[in-house]
Amino acid sequence: MDDDRLLIRPMTLADCDRVAEIRVRGWQSAYQGLIPQSYLDAMSVARDAERHRARFGQGDGSVVNLVAERAGEVLGWACHGPYRDGEVRTPDAELYAVYVHPRHYGAGIGHALLLESLRHRAAVGHDRMFLWVLKDNSRARRFYERAGFAADGTEEPFEADGVPVAEVRYARTLSA
Repeated sequence: MDDDRLLIRPMTLADCDRVAEIRVRGWQSAYQGLIPQSYLDAMSVARDAERHRARFGQGDGSVVNLVAERAGEVLGWACHGPYRDGEVRTPDAELYAVYVHPRHYGAGIGHALLLESLRHRAAVGHDRMFLWVLKDNSRARRFYERAGFAADGTEEPFEADGVPVAEVRYARTLSA
């Protein structure tokens, strides 16, 4: 049945509310026990959707937002673009986000979004892709390792409600 086929497509403005729900619910599910609960509880789908709408269509087109849709329902979201070293863009690519609604974990949706992101970045000439993942998020780390990424030894903390949370950088070589 064609309705059961997973479609990976560019995100539209109409997808902003659903993408925000996927991102916020994804954080609240995947990062429970890894990030202060007060931070997770304070996340707002409405605020996140507004942020997505405000950024939609801005920039030079180098940042790509994708959604995974099945039978008309958006189930996942990925975002990728140039690697950011602070505020400086480098020749490398970066996977900024891959989120799947928690009801659909393990269904191959995140993997499909990741593969399309890798394909796109290789097609536009990037040789390498980086991503950041929470150091203690073993599920996500296994996911990326299965896809050919490896931790490169770089760590940085970010702050969530005053608590430093360690992230590790992963890298993968891309092929056209």
